[in-house]
Amino acid sequence: MKKFTHIDNEGKARMVDVSEKAATRREAVARGFVSMKPDTVRMILDRNIPKGDVVATARIAGIMAAKKTGDLIPMCHPLNLTSVAVEITVEEVKSRVNIVARAKTVGQTGVEMEALTAVSIAALTIYDMCKAVDKEMSISDIVLVEKRGGKSGKFRRRE
Repeated sequence: MKKFTHIDNEGKARMVDVSEKAATRREAVARGFVSMKPDTVRMILDRNIPKGDVVATARIAGIMAAKKTGDLIPMCHPLNLTSVAVEITVEEVKSRVNIVARAKTVGQTGVEMEALTAVSIAALTIYDMCKAVDKEMSISDIVLVEKRGGKSGKFRRRE
C-alpha cells in the first residue's frame, strides 16, 4: 500500500510539496447525476423553474467552483486553471440531469479535484434551484471519469 502523502512522519496533516515536480499539461473529467421527478425535468426543459434557468446557472456555478477548489479543500493546491468546461444535459427518459466537467492546467499537480468540485457544485445548484418543486431529488455517482498528465499518466474509469 502506498504511503499517504498528506500526512507527515508524526501523523500531522500537511500540504504536499510539489515544487520539485515538472509542470506538465494536465486534464481531468468528472461526472455526476441529479435524479428527479419527471415533472421537475419537464419544468427545467420548459424553463419554468421559479428561480430561473437551471442549466445556465448550474454551468456557471460549476465553473466558478472549480476556480475556488483550493479555497474549499484544505490540502488542495490553488491552481492556475487554463480551462474549465461544464456540460449539462437533461435526460428526460431517465428523469435526471447529467453533469460533466473538464478541467485543464499546465502545472505540477493534477486537476481531478477541480473537475469533481465543478460537478458537485453544479449538482448542488440544480438541487437548490429545484427544491421548491421537488424535495426528493438525489445527487449521485460523482466520479472521476478520466485524467491525463503527471507522473501517474492516464486513467480511464471502466464503466
